[in-house]
Amino acid sequence: MPDSDQIRKNRPAANNSGAGGIWFLGFIGALVYYLRFHSGTFWLVVLAFLKALVWPAFVVYYVLQAHR
Repeated sequence: MPDSDQIRKNRPAANNSGAGGIWFLGFIGALVYYLRFHSGTFWLVVLAFLKALVWPAFVVYYVLQAHR
């Protein structure tokens, strides 16, 4: 049976995954924000969910536009 050091060396990506929780909190915040405006019908809620998934792309786009 391999020891824990060998297992960690074989899976380096598992040790470097700290940003997932921060991304999840951002997703929840964006979902709440978009649901305030898109909470009329089922399809508007689906649209709010999709916008919450891609909100980092909107942020990067607008930040890069501001630096022109």
